[in-house]
Parts: sequence; structure tokens; C-alpha cells
Amino acid sequence: MEPEVVDPAPVVEPTTDLRSLAPESPAVPVGPTAPVVTVRQMINSSLAVVDPSPAARADLIEQLGGEASSFESVAELTARLTGAAPVVALLGPSCADPVSFAGVAELVARYPMVGCILVTDQVTTALLQEALRAGVRDVVAVHAGPATLAEAVQRVSQAVEHAVPVAPATGAGAPSTDTPVPDGASEHTRGSVITVFSPKGGTGTTVLATSLAVALAERSSRPVCIVDADLQFGDVAVTLKLAPHHTVVDAVASIDRLDAAMLDSMLVTHERSGLRVLPAPLEPAYADQVGARDLVRIIGILREMCEYVVVDTPSHLDDVVLSVLDESDSIELVAGLDIPSVKNLKVTLQTLRLLDLPEERLHLVLNRADSKVKLDVSEVERALQFEAHAMIPSDVVVPQSVNRGEPVVTHAPRSGVAKAISALADLYAAPQPVRSRRRK
Repeated sequence: MEPEVVDPAPVVEPTTDLRSLAPESPAVPVGPTAPVVTVRQMINSSLAVVDPSPAARADLIEQLGGEASSFESVAELTARLTGAAPVVALLGPSCADPVSFAGVAELVARYPMVGCILVTDQVTTALLQEALRAGVRDVVAVHAGPATLAEAVQRVSQAVEHAVPVAPATGAGAPSTDTPVPDGASEHTRGSVITVFSPKGGTGTTVLATSLAVALAERSSRPVCIVDADLQFGDVAVTLKLAPHHTVVDAVASIDRLDAAMLDSMLVTHERSGLRVLPAPLEPAYADQVGARDLVRIIGILREMCEYVVVDTPSHLDDVVLSVLDESDSIELVAGLDIPSVKNLKVTLQTLRLLDLPEERLHLVLNRADSKVKLDVSEVERALQFEAHAMIPSDVVVPQSVNRGEPVVTHAPRSGVAKAISALADLYAAPQPVRSRRRK
């Protein structure tokens, strides 16, 4: 066979590793000049560049040091993968379109060991949200330069190297069915993200988020974490009577090298329940240091560490909150029996529908649902066109528990409030069998 490759996209057997498609490494120069370390040499993943434009692909490959496979479309890349080895795919500017994003969503769902980075002419909030929704792990401006691109590649490579590989393809690309699953292995290792949000302050989101997180921690055999995303005036640490040494700002400061072990060292533990906590910044001025992309990355790492990640949010919609909502598997929308609360929540629902957020993720929680304020639960449900997922009664034990720095589910477990929140937790996680035996 001739050594030259005539076809720029040769047909490869389905079991071929993507590394074999990359051009050979350039020869190391002889003499005093030290060899240049390329991006490919700094990672353990294969590199792929995707863009319909040959010039765009050539530019990205040059920034990567000349070591990457070239593909014209996401569909072509998907057809050539086996899922057996980690791959970092750089999507060029021409891939910032609905067709490519749909292909990315299918690609990352099929191959967990593939991480995509979008390199675009301009990073906008809308584009960032659309890319993250499709499964893109990072978005980098094309003019950011090789150093920034290399950092993004290294971060994504570290993430996909720890992903669970799919079964090797057999026949016409079908996954093998005779490969045994190791004992204790789980098909779904990523935890669930549950976000608590209300568009009106004072509706009890922090009380609900902390008590729900504690209840889930008591029901889970794996870690459970709560993230305080109210970056200016977060009260999760105060509500749980914690004195944290680290906050989300410290995690963001180390975002380029942040991994599960480092993030775990920054979490503070609620001793009674074992709940892990990532507190909000200690001062409002630090809130600007936490961006939407940083917080989504932190939540993504926590997903791999925990069975449940509960996120407490502020009472307004901004880029950070919208990104968290988009990342969530379930969203508890809290409202009280008052007209301003219902009105604000109705506007919020309209906004979330415009953003194409699936309604099956949304759940209505009515707080102080037994209040005698001449507004019935049925009227609220009819106005919002949502049936209440949970109804929490009014009780003096709530402010008492907050002032004591103890979640209401442990402060007054027999109260109506604690029972309602525990029932909500049971919808996500049934009590562990060991607890049933203990009750017997």
C-alpha cells in the first residue's frame, strides 16, 4: 500500500481507534532546539476537528499543533467513532447551527467518552445556552488564541477520560450484547440536579432547599450536596449553622484545574445528616466572579460525585439562574398564596416555555398552603395551569428551626412542614431498606 493518503476521509473499520486517523507526529528536530510540546501530547484523548470549511479546519488543527483528525460534519464524526477511547471534538464556527447541535446531542448521548468544544466567532449568552443544552462542554472564541484553546481541550479531556465507555461495536456498528456488566456497576452514574426557585423573595426557597437536601441525604447511600447559587445573599450556610472555610468563589478560582477531589475538599459537611454544602460567597461583591459557565461546570462535577445535587437560587432570572435551570433534571417552583407570588410565577412559566424548557421538569410547590387569605389552592392551580406537586403548611416551627440553624425536618420531624418535605423527598428517593428494618 502506498504511504500517501489520497482520500482525505478514508473508510475505516468500525473498530478503528480515532488516533489512527491523526497524521503522524512531526520528527523531533536534531540540535539544541527543544521539541515543541503539542496539545495532543498533553492529553490522553484523541483529537478531532469538525467544520464544513477546510480553511476553518486547517486553522484549528494548526492551533492544536497539527495533530488532529479532520471531519466535515458531526454526522461523519459519529459514523467513524467506536466509543472505546476518549475523544475531544472541536466544532468550528460553522457548526453553531441547529443541525450540528442536534448531532452533538445524539453524539454525546451515544458516546459518553466524547467531549465537544464549540469554537465560535462570538460567544453570546443565547449561543452558550443553546450549546450547553445540546451537550457541548465548553465554548471558546475563535480569536482567544492557542493557549486558551489548549486549556479548554485539557479540561474536557480530563472529564471524558473518566467517563464510562460504551460496549465496543460489532457487525454494522451495533453495540455488543454479550459483554457482562461488572458487579456493582451502574448504567446511570450521574446524579440528579434538583433546583428550587421562586421569582418572589420570602417564599421559603432556602428553607425548602436545605430541608429537602437533608431529607435526601438521609435516604441516600451516596453523597448528597446542596449548592447555594444565590451569589449575593445566599443563606444556606447560615440556615444550616455552618462556618465554611471555602465558598463557590474558591471553586471558580481553581476552575481550570478543578476536579472531583479538589472540589470535595472545598465542601463543608453538615455533621448531623452528612449533607455536603458548597456555600455562596461571603460578600455580595464576590458574586461577579462566578459566571454561568463556571457554575454549570461545578454542578457537572458534583453530578459525578453525588446522587443528588440540590441548588438554591435567588428570586430573579439572570444568565446564572437560567443556566442552572437548564442544567436541572427537576425544578421545584415555589409560590405562596398571594397574588404577587402567583403573578410572578406565571410570568416565569411563560419565560421558561419560550426557552423550550421541558415542562415535565417543572413542579409546583405551594408554601403556607393552609393560610386563610381568601385565595384557594384550586384558584392558584387554575391560574398557573399547573397542579401542585407538594403543599407545605404554615407552622411556627419554621422560623424556630431557622433561628436555631437546624433544618425543620430534623428540628421538628413530626410537624406538618417536615412531613410534607419528607414526602417530597420520597418522590425522588424511597427510604433505604436499612431504615425500614430499624423501624421494625
